[in-house]
Amino acid sequence: MDPFTTLTGVAAPLPIVNVDTDMIIPKDYLKTIKRTGLGSGLFAEMRFNEDGSENPDFVLNKPAYRKAQILVAGDNFGCGSSREHAPWALLDFGIRCVISTSFADIFYNNCFKNGILPITVSQDDLDKLMDDAGRGANATLTVDLVENEIRGPDGGVITFDLDPFRRHCLLNGLDDIGLTMEKAPSIDSFEKRNAESRPWA
Repeated sequence: MDPFTTLTGVAAPLPIVNVDTDMIIPKDYLKTIKRTGLGSGLFAEMRFNEDGSENPDFVLNKPAYRKAQILVAGDNFGCGSSREHAPWALLDFGIRCVISTSFADIFYNNCFKNGILPITVSQDDLDKLMDDAGRGANATLTVDLVENEIRGPDGGVITFDLDPFRRHCLLNGLDDIGLTMEKAPSIDSFEKRNAESRPWA
């Protein structure tokens, strides 16, 4: 998993509450267990018309936001079914940070396991960030996980809290396998002692 330290990128505004995982990645895209290729299905029912053409009114289809790396979203983001494909689709599209006033628990946990930083802020702070994100080509935010800060295009700073363990994992690019590998010397030492004390096992 790629470490997350500081991200400077375009932020796309999505002022919709209760965006569920089916809106993030519709069920038609759940046939694969691969983490790649799902970006094309991200928000598919909003991004595309019934004939497959792009909906020009959807934010991620607008020229300024096609390469957005940050999403500023409404309350209760990621609710609904517990599909891990949702963070996979966001990451494959290029989004590494989602900012909202609240997240569904399962989606929130899945983000950390896939290298996405979900940040919870107050409604007042979200309103400021939504305004920043509405500036099109000038909608650039810097998300600094080292300092726990979000810096806006006008120099404004918003601080955020994050669980220290989750912060450690993101800063060091550690998923569940990576965390296990950190303990490899201790595991090897245990296996060696176990083999010596229980040669018959």
